[in-house]
Amino acid sequence: MIGKMFKSLFGGSGEGKKAASNAVTVTYEDYLIIAEPTPAGGQWQVSGRIEKQEGETTRRHTFIRADTLPDEESAANEMIRKAKLMIDQQGDSLFD
Repeated sequence: MIGKMFKSLFGGSGEGKKAASNAVTVTYEDYLIIAEPTPAGGQWQVSGRIEKQEGETTRRHTFIRADTLPDEESAANEMIRKAKLMIDQQGDSLFD
């Protein structure tokens, strides 16, 4: 019983942690931004990945932010905004 209580408080069961059903994909410069907000306590957590194709290799940077927003679309838009900023500031060093 206590274990169930902790699982429900801290999300230990893994339930409800599925990625968004409709990932939003945007091309920005030579990068592919994939917004994949995840449900978090009745809100949506800003998360996704940035990819860049180099020959036959796909370089990937995945991130999850602490930011949560009330709806999936807002979280996806915020992820895209942050990803563009990261690309502008860090470029290919994102993948190091």
